[in-house]
Amino acid sequence: MTTLKVPDMHCNMCVKRITDTLNAVNLKFSVSLDDKTVTIDGDEAAVAAAKSELDDIGFPVEE
Repeated sequence: MTTLKVPDMHCNMCVKRITDTLNAVNLKFSVSLDDKTVTIDGDEAAVAAAKSELDDIGFPVEE
């Protein structure tokens, strides 16, 4: 599991956009609005895909 910090996540609509996007590419994940994180259950390729998808929809991951 890899936890990604997503500081631009502010509301439930952000969570919905992130969830819809990551579901569309068949990733296993969980989203925490309180912590502003997305936890990816997968390998390095899954994490890279998640980072790319999040960046594409305006939610860059904080390293």
